[in-house]
Amino acid sequence: MSTVYLERLFRPRSVAVVGANNRPQKVGYVIMRNLLAAGFEGPVMPVNPRYEAVAGVLTYPDVASLPRAPDLAVLCTPAETIPGLVDELGARGTRAAVVVARGLGATSGGRSLQDRALEAARAHRMRLLGGATLGVIVPGIGLDASFSRIKVRPGTLGFVSQSDTMGTLILDWAAPRRVGFSHFVSLGDAADIGFGEVLDYLGSDPDTRAILLYIESLRERRTFMAAARGAARNKPVLAVKAGRRPPGSGSGVAPSADTLSLVEPDAVFDAALRRAGILRVHDLEELFGAVETLATARPPRGDRLAVVSNGGGAGVMAADALHDGGLRLQPPSEATAARLRAALPPGAAVANPLDVDVAAPGSRYGEVLSILLEGGEYDAVLAVHTATALASSTEAARAVIQAAKEKGGQVLTCWAGGETLAPARRLLVDAGLATFATPIDAARAFRFAVSQRRAHEALIQTPPSVPDEFRPDPAAARRVVEGAMADGRDWLRAPERASLFAAYGLPAVETRAAATPAEAARAAREMGFPVELSARSPDIRRKREVGGVALALEAEEEVEAAARTLTARLSRLRPDARLTGFALQRVPPRRHARALFVGAAVDPFFGPVVLFGEGAEAAPFRDVAVGLPPLNLPLARQLVGRSRVAALLEASPSRPAVDLDALCLALVKVSQLLADLPEVVEVDVDPLLADADGVLVVDAFVRVARPGPEGADRLAIRPYPRALEEAARLRDGREVLLRPIRPEDEPAHHEFMTSLSPADSHFRFFHYVRSMPHSELARLTQVDYDREMAFVATLRDAPGREATAGVVRTVTDPDNDVAEFALVVRSDMKRQGLGTRLLEKMIAWCRSRGTRQMSGDVLADNEPMLRLAQRFGGFQLSPGPDPGIVRITYRL
Repeated sequence: MSTVYLERLFRPRSVAVVGANNRPQKVGYVIMRNLLAAGFEGPVMPVNPRYEAVAGVLTYPDVASLPRAPDLAVLCTPAETIPGLVDELGARGTRAAVVVARGLGATSGGRSLQDRALEAARAHRMRLLGGATLGVIVPGIGLDASFSRIKVRPGTLGFVSQSDTMGTLILDWAAPRRVGFSHFVSLGDAADIGFGEVLDYLGSDPDTRAILLYIESLRERRTFMAAARGAARNKPVLAVKAGRRPPGSGSGVAPSADTLSLVEPDAVFDAALRRAGILRVHDLEELFGAVETLATARPPRGDRLAVVSNGGGAGVMAADALHDGGLRLQPPSEATAARLRAALPPGAAVANPLDVDVAAPGSRYGEVLSILLEGGEYDAVLAVHTATALASSTEAARAVIQAAKEKGGQVLTCWAGGETLAPARRLLVDAGLATFATPIDAARAFRFAVSQRRAHEALIQTPPSVPDEFRPDPAAARRVVEGAMADGRDWLRAPERASLFAAYGLPAVETRAAATPAEAARAAREMGFPVELSARSPDIRRKREVGGVALALEAEEEVEAAARTLTARLSRLRPDARLTGFALQRVPPRRHARALFVGAAVDPFFGPVVLFGEGAEAAPFRDVAVGLPPLNLPLARQLVGRSRVAALLEASPSRPAVDLDALCLALVKVSQLLADLPEVVEVDVDPLLADADGVLVVDAFVRVARPGPEGADRLAIRPYPRALEEAARLRDGREVLLRPIRPEDEPAHHEFMTSLSPADSHFRFFHYVRSMPHSELARLTQVDYDREMAFVATLRDAPGREATAGVVRTVTDPDNDVAEFALVVRSDMKRQGLGTRLLEKMIAWCRSRGTRQMSGDVLADNEPMLRLAQRFGGFQLSPGPDPGIVRITYRL
């Protein structure tokens, strides 16, 4: 269903309140009066056959009697009336409705009221908010279509909540602090409009500076992830998630009871939010601090904070809270310290946190803050003041306000105390400074701001290319998997695992299988000693945890005896397990190796996830970090860094550091395996040995299953579509590679953009672009393949070096109706047929996705592009939105 009509929800020109009421205890009463009190300038049309007027406004008996089709309808009637009202309003031309009623899950005629309402809405391309919604508020246009009794100030924060209680709590908290909102949206049941749709809207809304989410459940992972990543590139997005396990099942594959058991369910949700660039806060205290920071403070340039207080204890509290979040307070430089000593009483210690003395007058606060803000050594300053009879709190607040105003730095404040400090706090709030109740709250808020900045930087980073030598062979891997399934097995045997890993360049120890203890002894003699022996069983994933492995066997008789011992032990400990024989390995000596765990499993909602942590020797105390595929090298490095084992990978006096690049590449390979083979539903490599010489798979388990209807689309984030790569030959005989753009193309894309002639740059961007910042180049090269596509034409201009010769780009609306496109070819590569070839490829791609049309705006004097459109055929030319612009459209 179209998101175009969300404009009717958030910026309606007229509103009808169906079920408007004059009885104060009714929802229709509160909503009607909120609309009138908020100052909505369009017509408000109450509908209720029992009243001649509601709140003094002429009332209509039914929808048919309305003098015009309202842009927005607020439905305050019982649940059983909703499907009929939606159909009636949609037929009249209404395109958005707020459904307050609860109980739409009730069935009538074998179908739920919700399903009937959605069917009616789809028939008329109408969008529904709710049911069970508190409503929607857009203070900037005077729209309060809610039954909240709290007046909401205009501001720059968008707040989206599934909980009425949480929404009311946030609004109540914000009112006395003068925190305003651009939009307040209560999703309620989210039967139609959910987080993804609202994120799409708010992410591109110029009046919204930051977005807050209160999440109880999600219904569609791809829509949410695509919208969240798009919004988070533009502005801060933070979320509170209620509940420990995300409900729903989008994978079609039952979760692994074994590998996923290593992970707290909430950790997967954490990983998804992190990958989307959303910062998660875990409780109301953190949320309030985050709101305060977003509403009043600019994002800090870095993580250097100076703390100034009139009491040592308060400063230490802030320092401890920063330390808990991994931040440190750095002392001032000697030059800054000398200036501070001159401003402080004789003998005062100069440190960070800085104690200006319990009797410090306001002037001292102002002077100290000015020195710290001028020095450039700190990204923000936190001024803490506790009530004292020796100095004026109000005077100190005024001095801090003046210093912040004059020096222009980032200033956070905490006037900690009771009602005696209320006037001073009011001055700080009125001055627009972020103000917190305690030093701990202030420190947490600064940690949040730093984390948010880092999350945004991670989202727009330019990853290095995966090494050229990593050339997976998905076809060979698929033959292995299909062979096992054709054999009626949902698990791979040791030789099959070896072939699967070889297809993805994962080095593994040679493994031989033996059916009996005697056969194991003979195989050991042929391999050479020492050997490791393990029991083979599809029912035991981690044999070391149940004593199913014997190490350092030096003779045939030791191998045979160990095999009999393992059989007896496992028969006693795991009588349910099928024992299919033994596996022998001759593991090369790697004295400094760390035993690690690398896994993959299918989460019931977010789909495949990659797991990393300590090997089975650390059980039951090991921790496991979670990442969403597809992974690149920086994402893999972050995954490793989030695990507790990360510290053990570094160098120590007794052993060298692990080859971190090789370890991260192994994680990327496992991620690629998941992307290529939807049949693989579980990978359990334990142990993976890692040292300075690289990595080595010692033992593993792989489970397979017939893919569900989603197939390759089971990933929450669409991976790089390698299948779309193809070669093309230019008119002069040179060969170019046409392929989707990749994040690591940023350097080549920068060269491409700077190589354009002023005329070509003007035609592409409607003005001359000399250079682009990293953030813009990252946006152009890090596309979400679910929503947009850019095909680049690359050619080798030097050994091992690719240059970009042209690019065609489309951005498709969330409903897949219209793809806005742009095309540019390098100035020295024209008249080679490259523009036509790129355009053909993009048209084929859009057709394959079912997109309705491609459209683009072209400057009227861009004769080369207009000639290309005319030669190509099928393009319709029409006047554009502004003079001097031609709109070209291709129906697909």
